[in-house]
Parts: sequence; structure tokens; C-alpha cells
Amino acid sequence: MRVNKSVGILLLFLLFILEGTVLPRLIPNAWQMRVIPNLVFIVILFVTVYHHRHTALILGLSFGMLHDIVFYGRILGAHSFAMGVSAYLIGLIFQTPRAPLPLMMTVVLLGSLLSDTILFGIYSVFNLNQEPYSWAILEYMLPSMLFHFAIGLLLYVPLRRQLEKLKNETRKEETA
Repeated sequence: MRVNKSVGILLLFLLFILEGTVLPRLIPNAWQMRVIPNLVFIVILFVTVYHHRHTALILGLSFGMLHDIVFYGRILGAHSFAMGVSAYLIGLIFQTPRAPLPLMMTVVLLGSLLSDTILFGIYSVFNLNQEPYSWAILEYMLPSMLFHFAIGLLLYVPLRRQLEKLKNETRKEETA
């Protein structure tokens, strides 16, 4: 089972690299300032629903800190806090072993909105954001949510299968 966890973390790191290198070239220039792709966070939301919210919290804090260091250097810890807390809260609400597609897409939309709202609040507290919340929703939160929804649809079947296998292996180890 340790191999599966290591492979999962390696795949998250690969997604982290892809969202900083390949995705900016694939997203049209007109969308560059509106869509903020966060593939790692989408996978973390799947982990919080299909595996466990504590694992998602740790992954959110870790990969959020990577986002802070590599992409957003304004405040260290803002993305870490937003990704970790939103994954944990979503996990409290939607902890289901076999979440169907509509529920999982709702989780992706709500998780994306919650994370962006937390970031907006943090940036507003430190006066790094001068725009109103309604502007933020229309300009970058809603487009990012729709992008995350589309990516979540693409990743639903393979991620669900892998996370269900991981959960079954975890149960077998606990009973042995």
C-alpha cells in the first residue's frame, strides 16, 4: 500500500508541474487572466470525498504551500490555508464512500468557490485586493469553477477507481 501512496503523491506533484508549464500554453490568451487552473486541488477534493478528509487536509496544506512558494509569493501560507481548510470542510460535509458523479461535481464547484473565497478574504484583510467580491466572482471565480468542473468530469472515473482501490487496501491492512 505504501507504493500506492507514493505514486499518488508523485502524480500530484506531476499535476503541479503540468499546471504551471503545460496548461498556460493550452489555455487561450483571452482566458489567461480569468481562469486559474488548479489540477492538484481538484484531485485533493476527490481524496477528501473518497478517501479521508485528514489526508486531504495534509495534501492541501503541503501543495498549497508549494503554490505559495512557486506561483504566488505575496503571502506565504494563503493558498496553503485555503486549500487545506476548504478540503477539510468539504470532507466534513460530503464524506461518502461511493459519491455519484453529480455529487462529486457539486463538491468540485463548492470546493473551488470556497477556496477562492477564502483567498479573496485573506487578500482583502491584507489590502492586496481592492476589488469587490461581486467583481471577483464574475471575473475569475466563476470561470475557474467552470474549468475545474470540466477537468473534474475528465478525471472522475479514473480517480474514483484508484481511490476506491486505495480505500479497500487500507481496510484490508487494518483488519489484518
